[in-house]
Amino acid sequence: MQRHTVRLATTLALALALTGAAYADPVEDSLSIETEEGMLDIVTTTAAPAHLSDTMDTIYSGWHFREDETRDLQRDDFDNPGMVYVDRALDSWNAAQGAKGESCAGCHNGPESMTGLRAVTPRVDAETGELMTVENYVNRCVTDRMALDPWGMTGDKMKDMLALISMQSRGAVVNVAIDGAAAPFWEAGKEIYYTRFGQLEMSCANCHEDNQGRYIRADHLSQGQVNGFPVYRLKDAGILSAQQRFVGCVRDTRAETFKPDSAEFKALELYVASRGNGLSVEGVSVRH
Repeated sequence: MQRHTVRLATTLALALALTGAAYADPVEDSLSIETEEGMLDIVTTTAAPAHLSDTMDTIYSGWHFREDETRDLQRDDFDNPGMVYVDRALDSWNAAQGAKGESCAGCHNGPESMTGLRAVTPRVDAETGELMTVENYVNRCVTDRMALDPWGMTGDKMKDMLALISMQSRGAVVNVAIDGAAAPFWEAGKEIYYTRFGQLEMSCANCHEDNQGRYIRADHLSQGQVNGFPVYRLKDAGILSAQQRFVGCVRDTRAETFKPDSAEFKALELYVASRGNGLSVEGVSVRH
């Protein structure tokens, strides 16, 4: 009884804090990135996809919820600290690292062969029926073609490669499938998104839908879009994947978290990605 009372009090305190928190609209701004090939326009705000029509009219990249200095870091690849990880992954791409000296380049030629992949993942693999993330495709190559142990889902080599592959789709419109074979996974992810977890009894929707735009603990709550992932997070001085950020969010509710690459987090990534259908893949974005 005492534990329930403490939990209820904590939940009510947080609810009151959110209710009384300051509100700020997403910043009115547009993102064009100076790249080696020239300027690239990024869609950071657009009409909400049809499945969100009863919830919101417009979707915004998390870029619109950050400070001027943070947003500016993404305008020029020279200033973007995430580009270091892309360069590091290019070395890995070309390196002979398989059991018999295989390399990514040996099968796929240049990384541009991955163009478009990030914009449509997670997706259901036509052959196996498995829901696949970019990391799953990487590990399939690592284990099946290179005969190596799988790379850790949140390890440096994996996140570097995720950054490089995501860059090949930068500017492409996110368009993950939610029907057909993807439907049961999408429904499972949606259920998780709206389920309350932890001692704080909070769901993803409590922050990123009900209270988007509000400030909590000096943080401006975004819509929780993942089109910018992997992101370089200034407070972590490193790159994060979407599922790695899910871990942090669940822990913030004081709940036992699912693990990266779990069925739960893969389904959640599909659902959250679908909420951003119509936004551009940002490659490696910058957040605070």
